[in-house]
Amino acid sequence: MNTTLSKNNFDIKLKEHYKLYVLLKDKIIFESELEKSGIKYYADINEQPTIDSGIRYFLLDSDMQNVDRIVKENGIVANTESNLISDFRDEKKVMKLYVTVAGAVIGIIILIALIGKMIG
Repeated sequence: MNTTLSKNNFDIKLKEHYKLYVLLKDKIIFESELEKSGIKYYADINEQPTIDSGIRYFLLDSDMQNVDRIVKENGIVANTESNLISDFRDEKKVMKLYVTVAGAVIGIIILIALIGKMIG
């Protein structure tokens, strides 16, 4: 699952680094952009017990500005260990679905009540 580039950079964990968590849905874009920019990274997806909070990447402190640029330009949801957040765009879609379903159920109930009054 890890790319060759990430497997060869385990030594990043021994240098001045920071950890960044990227959601699974953004993994391909994030890794592709890192490779295009020549940024070395190490992803320990196989060592993580769960990837619910994202895939953990080890990145050099010296690359922090370039990584920030990549994250912002591509709309990637990323966070550090202390600030775990979720993708609000996905939550917005789910909330819209809930509102639509609730509206349909309420509409059906009102329609049944109206038909019941007409008949009975």
